[in-house]
Amino acid sequence: MTRPALLDTFLRSSLDIQLLRLSLVLIFFLFGYAKWFDYEAQALIPLLENSPLLSWLYPAFGIHGASYALGTAEWSIGAALLIGIWHPRLAALGALGSVATYLTTLTLVLSTPGGWEASAGGFPAIGGATPFLIKDAVLLAASVVVFKHDLQRSDLASA
Repeated sequence: MTRPALLDTFLRSSLDIQLLRLSLVLIFFLFGYAKWFDYEAQALIPLLENSPLLSWLYPAFGIHGASYALGTAEWSIGAALLIGIWHPRLAALGALGSVATYLTTLTLVLSTPGGWEASAGGFPAIGGATPFLIKDAVLLAASVVVFKHDLQRSDLASA
């Protein structure tokens, strides 16, 4: 039995990858935009000041400067992912930046105080910022899928 042509076209398309890519672009744009406002700079304080990977941002740039630096990085990654639709090498670089971003933010689950709800017995009862941060596990997986795809369509994988 043969598949209908529309189903066959769908199965051979890269629609799934492009939806993941555009979702990541949207997230990087919106979260990067928020970093330019005081409410977000203040919300980052408990996350960044306790992070072994990111706490250096405050002495280097100050509270707002650290937020601006993160926003600039997020916009740069999002732009690389978007432009990467037409430029596979840039896409791979943006996807690698996305992987690094979500690996880093997932470490905040471990370093942010109050991440595990003590009144419920601690781990695995999530509290504080953990419910917000744990979604980055899915974003990390999406980033890895997009990175793999971009490596395959660029000449980087054959080098």
